Amino acid sequence: MGKGEIYMEGTKLDKRTKWTYCIGATGRDMAYALVSMFLLTYIQYTMKLTVAQYAAISAIMVVCLLWDAINDPMMGIIIENSHLKAGKFKPWIFMGVILNSIVIICLFTVRPEGWGFVAFFGVGYLLWGMTYTMNDIAYWGMLPGLTSDPGERNWLVTVQGIFICIGQFSVAGLLPDMVAGNAIMAYRTAAIVIAFCFIGFQLLTVFGVKERKRPEKKRTLSLKDMFRIFLRNDQLIVIGIACLLFQIGNGLLIMIGMNFFYFEFGYSVGGSLVFWFTIMYGLGTLLSEASFAELSKKFTRNQIITAATIITIIGYMLFMSVGYILPKSVILLNIIGFLIFFSQGAFNITMIVMLNNTIEYDEVRFHERHDSIISAVRSFATKLASAVDQAVVALILIISNIYAISQKISGLEIQAGTGEITSENVIVQADKFIQTADAGQRFILRLGIVAVPVVAIVAAYILIRRKYIIDERKYEELVAEINRGKGVEL
Repeated sequence: MGKGEIYMEGTKLDKRTKWTYCIGATGRDMAYALVSMFLLTYIQYTMKLTVAQYAAISAIMVVCLLWDAINDPMMGIIIENSHLKAGKFKPWIFMGVILNSIVIICLFTVRPEGWGFVAFFGVGYLLWGMTYTMNDIAYWGMLPGLTSDPGERNWLVTVQGIFICIGQFSVAGLLPDMVAGNAIMAYRTAAIVIAFCFIGFQLLTVFGVKERKRPEKKRTLSLKDMFRIFLRNDQLIVIGIACLLFQIGNGLLIMIGMNFFYFEFGYSVGGSLVFWFTIMYGLGTLLSEASFAELSKKFTRNQIITAATIITIIGYMLFMSVGYILPKSVILLNIIGFLIFFSQGAFNITMIVMLNNTIEYDEVRFHERHDSIISAVRSFATKLASAVDQAVVALILIISNIYAISQKISGLEIQAGTGEITSENVIVQADKFIQTADAGQRFILRLGIVAVPVVAIVAAYILIRRKYIIDERKYEELVAEINRGKGVEL
């Protein structure tokens, strides 16, 4: 296809566009995994901060994540209203990746002390969220506009998912094993390398993808319109709240996992064990998503989420029992982790289908269709849940007094960073500090990891079963009514 030509409905995409778009996801999710999974841990184990300063940082993260959830639709409106020569999405992808990469490097390398760091972090984290949103909304917004062919879209989503996993798990799996005894330099190096990977992979998308030209809309939806669409759809509200509850439970085990392994198995060994636990996370999630199509042929969605809820509860109870009733075994923990992640993955993808089905429900009731707006509810719920999780993590660490012990380790890492002591000395001394944590502190840490997800996921399940009415039969009725209105023969 030559320069300036327009992609027609249903045409096949060229290979360059398909692959450069999908591969671009790798760097994005490397960067996102670094910040979302490790920024708070980096602060906890490399900065000397009082409990008040740490609590302030946690509060800042909560506020910024809340704002991040709100500004997604605002960024969408900005992009929709922009008319740039370089394309609808590419300029925002480019500006977003450059600015966000600079912010990432600063967050992991600039180190003022005390309240000065708190102030710096507040500005930096706010800028990180806004610049990432700039890139994120543009990148995902590009996908529906590349092709209308169902086969092409399915291919894009599938291959893109593979590269997302590569990006996430390369960081989540490898970084924990690198930081013990050399945390400041390890995080700094990782931030620089990942930032350049982010830029490199996204530039592939910017220069490789051929954007499809579309006629400009005569009317762009406002924020008022968006909230009106959200609030009028009772089933969207139900599944949106359920998504929020589920995501609160879904992410906590990974977010606080490093602390758990540190305090159960030691500073150096714990980091390496996180790698294998992350592998279980990746395998469990991928296999549940890959098997969903077959499961949905044999079972109803309600049956799938019922089974997923039961298995998830059993998994967390087993996790709670390791070292108390069950033997303290790394292999056993990984098996349990796989069980939890597989069932949570099945629950999650079922909810995504349920959320998407509210689009047709809305169309039948109000004779309007708003795919992208309704789909954005999941992103909103995920970011809002991240804010809650950050607050929960900080609360667990402070209440259990684990944070106080980690600050002693942080002092060692600072000394190692200035060359005062060796990495080996850090590990030896850190393990001695960890051993000062009593059984009660470890129990509180584990109870927080288990109790919050179980309560949240059970609440999500009860809400869906009691209030969500769009089962398979109801959905078929909705589709049939829409087709009749379009004059489609059934």
